[in-house]
Amino acid sequence: MPTIREELDRRELLYSLLMPVMSLYVPGLDKGKGLYFLFVKSESKTPGGLTARPVLTSYYKSDHFRSRPFDAYNIYTSPTAAILCADSFQSMYSQMLCGLYARLDVLRVGAVFASGLLRAIRFLQLHWESLARDIETGTLTDRVADPSVRDSLAGVLSPDPGLARFIVDECSKDNWAGIITRVWPNTKYLDVIVTGAMAQYIPTLEYYSGGIPMACTMYASSECYFGLNLQPMCKPSEVSYTIMPNMAYFEFLPVDSSSSEPTTLVELASVEVGKEYELVITTYAGLYRYRVGDVLRVTGFHNAAPSFRFVRRKNVLLSIESDKTDESELQRAVECASELMRPHGASVAEYTSQADTSSIPGHYVVYWELLVRDPSAGPGRDVLERCCLEMEEAMNAVYRQSRVADGSIGPLEIRVVRSGTFEELMDYAISRGASINQYKVPRCVNFTPIIELLDSRVESAHFSPACPNWTPHT
Repeated sequence: MPTIREELDRRELLYSLLMPVMSLYVPGLDKGKGLYFLFVKSESKTPGGLTARPVLTSYYKSDHFRSRPFDAYNIYTSPTAAILCADSFQSMYSQMLCGLYARLDVLRVGAVFASGLLRAIRFLQLHWESLARDIETGTLTDRVADPSVRDSLAGVLSPDPGLARFIVDECSKDNWAGIITRVWPNTKYLDVIVTGAMAQYIPTLEYYSGGIPMACTMYASSECYFGLNLQPMCKPSEVSYTIMPNMAYFEFLPVDSSSSEPTTLVELASVEVGKEYELVITTYAGLYRYRVGDVLRVTGFHNAAPSFRFVRRKNVLLSIESDKTDESELQRAVECASELMRPHGASVAEYTSQADTSSIPGHYVVYWELLVRDPSAGPGRDVLERCCLEMEEAMNAVYRQSRVADGSIGPLEIRVVRSGTFEELMDYAISRGASINQYKVPRCVNFTPIIELLDSRVESAHFSPACPNWTPHT
């Protein structure tokens, strides 16, 4: 996405409004710190020599973030050097270590996405013993080797056997319910995005946090920052974002599934409450009438600025974190993997998928019903595992980066279901009112009874045996 230096000024303006709005609902946020797990990702160069990097990486590496003035409402436990460390383990370890040292000062815990916060909890589950040893001795594990990170932690590290014993006592328990408020007892809310695809993480976050509020403070994308949630302590299901008209020029394409005729774009002040629109933006950085792909429902107005509830992403089937996989991409991946089964006299008769977030990190699950000419000579486990990896190789660069560099997505899984399963799936849909003439196999499912039906018919499950190829230039 094209951007310009002045765009950071606008984004900084939006960031500067987050805490004043939050302070209307949660007093005393200037008396403590925020434990935020923030990370940069790798950069690349375009053929013309321009730097290409994720939008948040661009912000964290800018002077707006690195040289930000002191603000009592925005004191982070994480040193800037730890946030800017490109190695995900070293960055996470040092941020978690600092968060544990400052546990009584922490008033809010957050990450950009809900999935990122859950990854941090999972990291604590895996590494609490090492963290406790470092706190007990006041030293830093050799696995954190980045000199700038080690220097930034020099003023934090000190022997604290009492804190170390506390961490051991809490983290060695089998029950991790409420672990966030047990370790950071003064936490008033979680600052995470739990709208859209991130809503799938709400039950898990409630479990780990003991049910404290989740604040979705802002609405933004790589293309443009859009607006604020002016009632940030509302329930996740009630979140609405109010558009800031100075961030871009906003237009809206009415969503009408009953009409195939092209419709006229509606201006910002002319949208109607209750109606759904696709967001269209013209940005200062050069995007002209760009369709973002978000479908929004108008919920009201703040003065003359409309508020919207995020409804869905257009055409996105699967998403774990920042990845977005659409139907055509999934189809292409299945076709590529299916080629590996041809020598074994097999092919994919039907398939569907789900984003499984029951484990951390989440991963893609693809259900296959196979057509096998000779069951005694069909594809074996090794072939199906290679099919998993082949599907991953066919995914986009964001997915592969998340698998390889970030570890925010787990290995893709293929679950082979017994013959006739997709006929049962159709029968179930028809029993609930679907038309037999218009029924199409859903390429993604999230309705619990359907997932339970599919899982009850699984004959074998296979995981990708390795990470797909990825470099910063792919």
